[in-house]
Amino acid sequence: MGVAKRIAKNTGILFVSNIISKFFGFVYTVYMARYLGAEGFGILSFALAFTGMFGIIADFGLQPLTVREVARNPELTGKYLGNIAVIKSILGIITFILIVLTINLMNYPAETVYVVYLVAFYVLIGSFNNMFYSIYQAHEKMEYVGIGNILNSSLMLLGVFTAMYLGFNVEGFAYIYLISGIGVLLYNICVTLWKFVKPKIEIDLKFWKELLKEAWPFALSGFFITVYYWIDSVMLSYMVGNLVVGWYNAAYRIILVFLFIPIIVNAAIYPIMSRYYITSNKSLKIICEKYFKIMLTIGLPLGILITVFAEEVVLSIFGQDYHGTIIALKILIWGLVSIFANAPFVKLFESINRQSLVTKVTGFAMVMNIILNILLIPKFSYIGASITTLVTEFTIAVFVIILGIKLKYVEFANILNILIRLTVCGIFMFVYLKISVLFLGTIISAISSLIVYSLLLYIMVLDKDDKKILKNLFNKKKRWILC
Repeated sequence: MGVAKRIAKNTGILFVSNIISKFFGFVYTVYMARYLGAEGFGILSFALAFTGMFGIIADFGLQPLTVREVARNPELTGKYLGNIAVIKSILGIITFILIVLTINLMNYPAETVYVVYLVAFYVLIGSFNNMFYSIYQAHEKMEYVGIGNILNSSLMLLGVFTAMYLGFNVEGFAYIYLISGIGVLLYNICVTLWKFVKPKIEIDLKFWKELLKEAWPFALSGFFITVYYWIDSVMLSYMVGNLVVGWYNAAYRIILVFLFIPIIVNAAIYPIMSRYYITSNKSLKIICEKYFKIMLTIGLPLGILITVFAEEVVLSIFGQDYHGTIIALKILIWGLVSIFANAPFVKLFESINRQSLVTKVTGFAMVMNIILNILLIPKFSYIGASITTLVTEFTIAVFVIILGIKLKYVEFANILNILIRLTVCGIFMFVYLKISVLFLGTIISAISSLIVYSLLLYIMVLDKDDKKILKNLFNKKKRWILC
């Protein structure tokens, strides 16, 4: 199977599975948010944010490192699983102790502390699930990742409806997260034993030393990303209150629905990029530029649609109690577009053993994010946090693109050309949408605006190679290799 078809297959599998799992996730989140109210939903969101910041310690960058190294040498599967399982157990204990100590120093109510404890166990179990997912990804067996995602969201959906029927409080909903994580862990253990390898627990200290040496840049960049991703919710909770955390995280939940797009494309392309670094530098350059064009092509119309219809989206999903979410969503959606733009370059640097570049950029972004939150949250509350997130994501996108150009994996002229052409397409789409919605209504104007955008895209943005790739992806009689 050619590389392009293999990428399309894995992306398609993850796309379908993520559509299903994200749909389930969206449904249970909406019902949970409505049932708990903004205050209760804010407590649970705070617990997820707080424990999420510590969760990176339990992973310590081992997931992307495992994908890269096992993709290059599949025979290392058993060795990585056997050793990483022990390392994660040790890191998990350290992580939980740090969570307990920190939350008790912050003088939160007993209910909030207990919810944090439960969610902490869920996050640590998730670290082990990610260990198994990295093996599936390295072997390009994305169907097992997809099934795991669907299983998790299905268990959560069933659990949320059960909790609502039984009249659970916010602590009961925290238990649902924990039980779902355990269910997915059992699934991953069975799949690994059945389809991949029977890992044996190993304590190879020399291997650990090399492993952690290679992993720490991933860990540090992951820590920076996690902190600036979750710190706003934690700071909002501590400085303003859980009500605005509920509003802010309602917007974030909508953003997360679409975040699966760069996640699944990353998962499909990252192993390919890692191999190309060894086998074909020319192919790596081509795929990086195509990757950037694809991601921005998808992200731009998404940002325009959500900006125009933010009020309809929020009120129809969460209700009037979440009216404060509207402005946050309009701001945060453009942070998502920036994530779409930076995703190809982050994976590029990781695939060429230059993950330290990602570490430096995200480290700067984290510091900037914290400073901006300190300055803006007291004056503008969750709107200030939203602006901070947008500025942070945009800054990262600019920096990684500049670094990609500097390393000569993309050409400045080509990137500028893509940006200009897509911007023109986006402006036409936005103008058409604002006018057409007055006469055609929300649904028809949204669909027709996407048709207009697609036509402009075909005429102005897609080159001959892009059109050839599209044609061959759907031509079963041809087998070919990208570049």
